[in-house]
Amino acid sequence: MQDVTETPFDPRRDSLLVKAARGQTTSRTPVWFMRQAGRSLPEYRAVREGTAMLEACRNPELVTEITLQPVRRHGVDAAIFFSDIVVPLAAVGVDLDIVPGTGPVVAAPFRTRADLDRLPDLTPEHVGDITKSVQMLVRELGPTPLIGFAGAPFTLASYLVEGGPSRNHEHTKALMHGDPQLWHDLCARLAQISGAFLRVQVDAGASAVQLFDSWAGALSRADYRTHVQEHSRAAFAALDGLDVPRIHFGVGTGELLTDMSEVGTDVVGVDYRVALPDAIARLGGRFAVQGNLDPALLFAPWEPLEQAVRRIVAEGRTAPGHIFNLGHGVLPSTDPDVLTRVVALVHEVSER
Repeated sequence: MQDVTETPFDPRRDSLLVKAARGQTTSRTPVWFMRQAGRSLPEYRAVREGTAMLEACRNPELVTEITLQPVRRHGVDAAIFFSDIVVPLAAVGVDLDIVPGTGPVVAAPFRTRADLDRLPDLTPEHVGDITKSVQMLVRELGPTPLIGFAGAPFTLASYLVEGGPSRNHEHTKALMHGDPQLWHDLCARLAQISGAFLRVQVDAGASAVQLFDSWAGALSRADYRTHVQEHSRAAFAALDGLDVPRIHFGVGTGELLTDMSEVGTDVVGVDYRVALPDAIARLGGRFAVQGNLDPALLFAPWEPLEQAVRRIVAEGRTAPGHIFNLGHGVLPSTDPDVLTRVVALVHEVSER
């Protein structure tokens, strides 16, 4: 009689998140939340006390603990690697800081060709601590998949050119149109950095990745296609040959969804400004989707919140695959008990 050996569970192949991202049938809808690890959790505030953000992101023990906190508390179906989109920029030597209440601030903004000399390629040696953090997390998470992430070239470029967060991105757009060659050279460098940062995380054991283009919603379709799309595609291309799903998300990008889907992604993240059926239709039913509960609804009474969760779960069934998430990140003053309750509801109503 032939021995039949059971294949061990592999989160890169068998987890709900990975299956949904690949458009495969799942027993229920997977759920995780952008910014699920962070200021909404009292345990996060306690462990982060006295530690600067960039320092916290480079400490493997602290990264592991913070990343695990929402998995323990909420029972989400995936962990998101605790980091910041400017971590790889700091790793290659860019003088910047993450200022509480403001965000990333660059000491000397990038405005000229000479500034490119301050932006070398990222190698695994720059981020050995990231490799260690991911390896530690994968061991601790067991069957729960880890999502790696990086910032998209346009958003990173905007931080570098503006010197920090910007409402209008005037310096960014002025460079984009005033010196297109310098703009493309800058974004090509950033695509290498983003892609290499993603690859380091996957090589260390991440089961999926998400590329955040936080500021892409400030662009017209023409500008996105001419000045941005090829560089996001190059960032994802760094993962060619690695069998991991790719998620692409931007804020205020309803008009760009079809263009963002053309950069080599498997899943298109949908923010809360676009109804999920509209997004699925714009994508031609060809992609798994992620989203898209309005984070502000977590402050509403339970009845309307429950109705919104049930509606989004039902709408997601019309896509090839659906990962339940917010349409942006968890707000800092969110009651974590509400998030836990939402996870349980998604699991309950989506059970097949």
